[in-house]
Amino acid sequence: MAAWLRGVRCGAQQSWFHRSAGRPFGSAPQSDFFRPEEGVMLPAGSFSNKVAFITGGGTGLGKAMTTVLSQLGAQCVIASRKLEVLQKTATEISSLTGKEVHAVQCDVRDPKAVSDCVNQMEALAGLPDVIINNAAGNFVCPTERLSPNGWKSITDIVLNGTAFVTLELGKRLIQNQKGASFLAITTIYAETGSGFVVPSASAKAGVEALYKSLAAEWGRYGHRFNIIQPGPIKTKGAFSRLDPTGAFEKNMIHRIPTGRLGRPAELANLAAYLSSDYASWISGAVVRFDGGELVSMGGEFNELRKVTPDQWKMMEAMIRSTKGS
Repeated sequence: MAAWLRGVRCGAQQSWFHRSAGRPFGSAPQSDFFRPEEGVMLPAGSFSNKVAFITGGGTGLGKAMTTVLSQLGAQCVIASRKLEVLQKTATEISSLTGKEVHAVQCDVRDPKAVSDCVNQMEALAGLPDVIINNAAGNFVCPTERLSPNGWKSITDIVLNGTAFVTLELGKRLIQNQKGASFLAITTIYAETGSGFVVPSASAKAGVEALYKSLAAEWGRYGHRFNIIQPGPIKTKGAFSRLDPTGAFEKNMIHRIPTGRLGRPAELANLAAYLSSDYASWISGAVVRFDGGELVSMGGEFNELRKVTPDQWKMMEAMIRSTKGS
């Protein structure tokens, strides 16, 4: 039976690729039902008179989130190690939205650098109403080849960096009796673990534990903590390290029930909602944002979706003919 199913899988894949010929790379036929809506979701002015601080805000998902928050009226402060990249992004977004975007250099791995960054932000815009911990690092590597420096490079950015930013800002906000929304961008494998990205999986799981813990402890100070777990959303920086050949993306499409990758603008809308006053009763939440990928990988028999109607008829006949237990 197992060998027959392997044959079914092979035949189904051949049929799939035949049907998909001529379609744009990066999507499957069912993606027509799940077209992305990339316009700004919330009403104009939803973040008027608010300050948003976004780490890793110069590129990728951070840039997308900053753009949407700025479009909605926020004064944004973006931070990362590469000041030149930040300044270019800040100018680009500000020209688009008409709102001021500040670029502040910061290495989140260094508590002193984080403190200096917050000092600079306070002088420019004041303490933030919205904090998005988005700075991250990752690479694929067999764990038996992983060095201590490789482990430390990821966990310092992802876990320690998020903790340093959260604690520095949280303490200052508490001292000033100011509420805020904290949002962390993690990943779907934070809850399951994943081979070949063990430092990232471990660090992201730690971030989730930190945010859930603080949601319970710091609500009394007016602070909310939420988490988005993105599935595969194609950004230049992440995919260059995680999928250098492009083969992973091609295979990924076939395990995502919605048949496509996510778009940065879609995640940005979700982040804006969770950070907004419309979500003031949401805290300690983990929102999976993956087109159904995790549940697709998790079900024991989910691979049977590749079986064709004719093959199902054959299987049903075989099952009915089986005698006994």
